[in-house]
Amino acid sequence: MGKVRGARNRVKAQRSGLSAERWACWLLRLKGYRILAVNWRCAAGEVDILARRGAVLAAIEVKRRMESEIGADATALLAISAKQQARVARAAEVFMGRRTDCRNVTLRLDAITVLPGFLWPRLRHYPAAWQGDSA
Repeated sequence: MGKVRGARNRVKAQRSGLSAERWACWLLRLKGYRILAVNWRCAAGEVDILARRGAVLAAIEVKRRMESEIGADATALLAISAKQQARVARAAEVFMGRRTDCRNVTLRLDAITVLPGFLWPRLRHYPAAWQGDSA
């Protein structure tokens, strides 16, 4: 019984995370970004969203929280560990190397937090949330 409940919780969390990523893509498009990839994976790591605007390629980590109290944004940002930051940065560099349209762009590591709102989620974009040389 415990394994079934654990699997259900995992599926529910995965669906919730995908929903948060869809909201984040919506926000980025409104800000003028072109979405290049979602949930992009390679041996070096995974990036939730890769989006480009002008000469900037943003590798974006999306963090969703169920609570909306004060400080939830900060808690979500702190949940991105140094190890995870390094994996995102490495994966984004691999992505850039594989795409000819991303050779002359600047890589920026962003975060988007998704918190509950009244009618729809409250989204906050943090450009350059961290540097790529951590960990």
